[in-house]
Amino acid sequence: MKIAIGSDHAGYLYKQKIIEFLTEKGHEVKDYGTNSEESVDYPLFIRPVAKAVAAGRYERGIVLGGSGNGEAIVANRGPGIRCTLCWNVESASLGRSHNNANIISLGQRMVSIETALEIVQVWLETEFDGGRHEKRIRQIDEA
Repeated sequence: MKIAIGSDHAGYLYKQKIIEFLTEKGHEVKDYGTNSEESVDYPLFIRPVAKAVAAGRYERGIVLGGSGNGEAIVANRGPGIRCTLCWNVESASLGRSHNNANIISLGQRMVSIETALEIVQVWLETEFDGGRHEKRIRQIDEA
């Protein structure tokens, strides 16, 4: 799978470990930065990930920060993006199966690296349930 990834300074260490994890599993990973723990403005690194996924250059995306909240908000501003904030494995599974999340947001200050890697693995392996929820949303919008 082709995966885009980006973080701010507060998510940098986990980003590096997730890249290693993904490449060991045979995924193609594009790192949109940042490249250190030096303080940066997170939208500069999150927005390009969302744009690349929305454009179809990458199948999925991962964004990281201290909590993951701001990163999820920035990613979700783009059309075609369904970014879910994940602080546990269940949120990753449900975000994928129910919401067809094509990007996940992780907070380095919120979960252990072991949990973060489990979240990524579950999110990658979980299939979308077929759009039952998306069909209902369209029905509501048309009413």
